[in-house]
Amino acid sequence: MDLNFILPTISTSFIVLSAIMMAIGLHKMLKKRDIEGHDKFMTLSAWFALIFFIIYLSKTIFLGNTMFGGPEYLVPYYVTFLISHIILSTTGGALGGFQVFTGKKRILAKHRKVGMFAAIVWFLTAITGVMVYVLLYILYPGGETAGLLDAILH
Repeated sequence: MDLNFILPTISTSFIVLSAIMMAIGLHKMLKKRDIEGHDKFMTLSAWFALIFFIIYLSKTIFLGNTMFGGPEYLVPYYVTFLISHIILSTTGGALGGFQVFTGKKRILAKHRKVGMFAAIVWFLTAITGVMVYVLLYILYPGGETAGLLDAILH
């Protein structure tokens, strides 16, 4: 089996699970005022995101990044999309860490103030992450694996 396909499939599954847990956690809080349920599902969401990151980082370190295998004329659009996803995911990860910290420490004024913005960024990160996965592994045959900058600047 090809680890360059299996690991991204598994890691992308964890991002989807993270987004689902976050949606349930938001629903628990916003609609039902179930703080315990909110905490439980948001914690699961954070764990799933962390598992994704560990798998992604492991693949990047040991196997490299998959280069875009689609038509050459789409490369500039793909690179622009990928860079926007990287910015979103970096921002989403930082906001997620802030939200976990403020939620667990019960710094609720800051937690509530940043919460919806952080959730929106995370949902956009999850959606664009799935789209990157589809472009790299479903719609077009994956290109060679390379270092991160080579994969972006291909």
